Amino acid sequence: MKAIRRFHVRTVLPEALQPLSELATNLRWSWHARTRALFRDIDPDRWESVGRDPVALLASFSADELDSLANDEALVARIREAAANLDAYLAAPQWFQDWGADGRGPAAIAYFSAEYGIDEVLPQYSGGLGILAGDHLKSASDLGVPIVGVGLFYRSGYFAQSLSADGWQQESYPVLDPNDLPLAAVREADGSLATVSLALPEGRMLHARIWRAQVGRVPLLLLDSDVEDNDSELRGLTDRLYGGAGEQRLQQEMLLGVGGVRALRVWSRLTGAATPEVYHCNEGHAGFLSLERISELVTQHGLDFDAAMQASRAGTVFTTHTPVPAGIDRFGADQVQRYFSGAGALPGVPVDRILPLGAETYPGGSAGVFNMAVMGLRLAQRANGVSQLHGVVSRGMFDGLWPGFDDDEVPITSITNGVHAPTWVDDKVIDLGRDVAGAEDVRAETAFGRVEQIDPARVWSLKRELREQLVADVRRRTRSSWEARGASAAELGWTSDILDPDVLTIGFARRVPTYKRLTLMLRDPERLKRLLLHPDRPIQLVIAGKSHPADDTGKKLIQEMVRFADDPEIRHRIVFLPNYDIGMASVLYPGCDVWLNNPLRPFEACGTSGMKAALNGALNLSILDGWWDEWFDGRNGWAIPTADSSTDAGQSAMDEDRRDDLEAAALYDLLENQVTPLYYDRDDAGLPQGWLSMVQHTVAELGPKVLATRMVKDYTQRLYAAAAHAARERAQDDFAQARDLADYTARARAAFGDVSVNHVDTEGVSDAPQVGDEVRVRAYVSLGSLTPDDVAVRVAYGRVSERDELSDVESVPMTAFEEHGDGRFGFEAPVRIARTGPFGYTVRILPRHPGLASDAELGLVVNA
Repeated sequence: MKAIRRFHVRTVLPEALQPLSELATNLRWSWHARTRALFRDIDPDRWESVGRDPVALLASFSADELDSLANDEALVARIREAAANLDAYLAAPQWFQDWGADGRGPAAIAYFSAEYGIDEVLPQYSGGLGILAGDHLKSASDLGVPIVGVGLFYRSGYFAQSLSADGWQQESYPVLDPNDLPLAAVREADGSLATVSLALPEGRMLHARIWRAQVGRVPLLLLDSDVEDNDSELRGLTDRLYGGAGEQRLQQEMLLGVGGVRALRVWSRLTGAATPEVYHCNEGHAGFLSLERISELVTQHGLDFDAAMQASRAGTVFTTHTPVPAGIDRFGADQVQRYFSGAGALPGVPVDRILPLGAETYPGGSAGVFNMAVMGLRLAQRANGVSQLHGVVSRGMFDGLWPGFDDDEVPITSITNGVHAPTWVDDKVIDLGRDVAGAEDVRAETAFGRVEQIDPARVWSLKRELREQLVADVRRRTRSSWEARGASAAELGWTSDILDPDVLTIGFARRVPTYKRLTLMLRDPERLKRLLLHPDRPIQLVIAGKSHPADDTGKKLIQEMVRFADDPEIRHRIVFLPNYDIGMASVLYPGCDVWLNNPLRPFEACGTSGMKAALNGALNLSILDGWWDEWFDGRNGWAIPTADSSTDAGQSAMDEDRRDDLEAAALYDLLENQVTPLYYDRDDAGLPQGWLSMVQHTVAELGPKVLATRMVKDYTQRLYAAAAHAARERAQDDFAQARDLADYTARARAAFGDVSVNHVDTEGVSDAPQVGDEVRVRAYVSLGSLTPDDVAVRVAYGRVSERDELSDVESVPMTAFEEHGDGRFGFEAPVRIARTGPFGYTVRILPRHPGLASDAELGLVVNA
């Protein structure tokens, strides 16, 4: 029989247990060991059976059982202590309250992301982007940074992965009931559901309710289109993360960006929360948020489109995470025109002003395409990549937006990602740190400096314990996977003996796009088998990863790996675990001795999995890409040499095969000649002293660098504070600067075609110039309708190559010293020669306005 009606019955807790409700719904428990231990100890077996989910745990108890728990005085005392600890955490001043006491910090920051990886009980993530977003919110909470997150609620999450009998990835989409999750509906004062609405073409309306997940101090607002007022198609709009394409994806991103800003306004109205001064767009999916903000400024403050755009840009930060154009969302310009015109038009935002924002108007761009990352960069005054190398790649990838500037002048900076240590470091590792650094100091960055004081024997004992923990988990997961593939219990006895806690354990887990090269280790399968089965120095591999449901190439890579690992000769030494998620990762990272990463350089934007492993005492074995490129020091792991990885149109498939062969051979060589000998080289006490020295050095040196608290501080000090200051300046005196900058930008764009450097003279250059000599450079320029106050004329100088290209460039401003009429002026500046060798210079003319954040911001420059 089927029910004709369905509703949700919530758990009613006795008064003595009431604090458990807040403890369960504030996701701080996901990284606070004592709170997790409290829930676990209520009923350890039941805790495991409900997937370590506090909400599900409480819902599993009957009323009689709850009454019995309420009479347990020791338990009630622990509950009160945990509740008091949470209250203190939420109220106590943290880093931001001290750093921003002078008002330089933003009143609030809105953080937009298409996915969030907070905990496995709230599966709203697909991979690194979502995990990064979750770690960002958690660290902001720990630091007291006033962030509010904005995203979508996906009722089927990403997908659950399993394997067929022949190793092919299978996807399923378990439906999530938000009432069973640590979420609370945002409600109006009368108790009705708070909603936002967007107009769509053909008179349709998209409505969404708002759920709140509380991430420590940080509220995370998630929009859900499954409401009765929507038609059946729109009700399913937010069903799956990255599950749709074309119009469905566009509608999702409109809801995230436009609807997300509207949800923030509802949240501020209902709670009194500060209106955000800074809007952080984490990748291009949420880029439409700026259009809604422009519309607000036009309708509420009387600005025209250009002034509103300047006001909005000042407070917007854009982070790009992709190093490949294929990773960027692109829509047809005709689709965008259809959705943002007619009934869907945003007041004050004409569609003919929207389309150029995402247009690929640069060499190699495609006509008729609307590029979300390009729009994000054009509508944010500050932008960054997620590692130093990724910043270099991004500046080259998007340099067409700033013609006339060298790649290193493109205004995209770098803030290297970090990871949230309390989430990813095993409790046993933290306990060891507490023994060394003390209960209070273990959380401080300075505690990492004491790691090298720990007795190596304790480190070795702990790592074995963590490997045992991983081995037990792998055996359970492998048996479950084979059962799902159709194997019977009678033929699975071998799963009880796979892996060995005394064997060098290597982890490899990530998404499975082609560039991450899941199967590089299989280039020479016989050589890999010899490594796995070496009689004295064996290795064992734990591998996991998901391929996008539409990516058959990635699925074939998984199938190739699974078939290799299924071989009875080696299956005790190598496993592929399906359904990689936060729960699996929390055991995998600590249990590994080595974390392997072999992407095609430079296509790994950052790659934080190796950071998590390092914090748990693993060494990295990686291509020099992402974060590893900047922080590998020769003692914290090994760098896999890279062959020529150019991917220009002239490279043949044979070239790619040869590259992979060379890099795979280098990987095997490192394992055979450096990694395994060091691991198995034991002293009289059975300790690998050389290995343990590297482990302790790794944790001591990398620890402070890879923390997400370091990352969030970097964002706050380098980008958020600057964006808040700029936004305030724009808004002063009825947005006077925003209006003036819009006027100046229009004048500069119209006039720069008539600007030129006519002639350059140099005085004071001797026949044999020396360091310390001073030369005077004079430039005679034509400015057209601009004045000397409208431009910056500069001498740029530095080392010069045989092709007259400057490097190590410095510049000095030039001063107008005479006027010749018709917009012609003379400028001059002294230049002191401070270095030996080939020296060269040039003169350039740039826009100048106090509202500009960089010389390249407008993409206008005239070089001599």
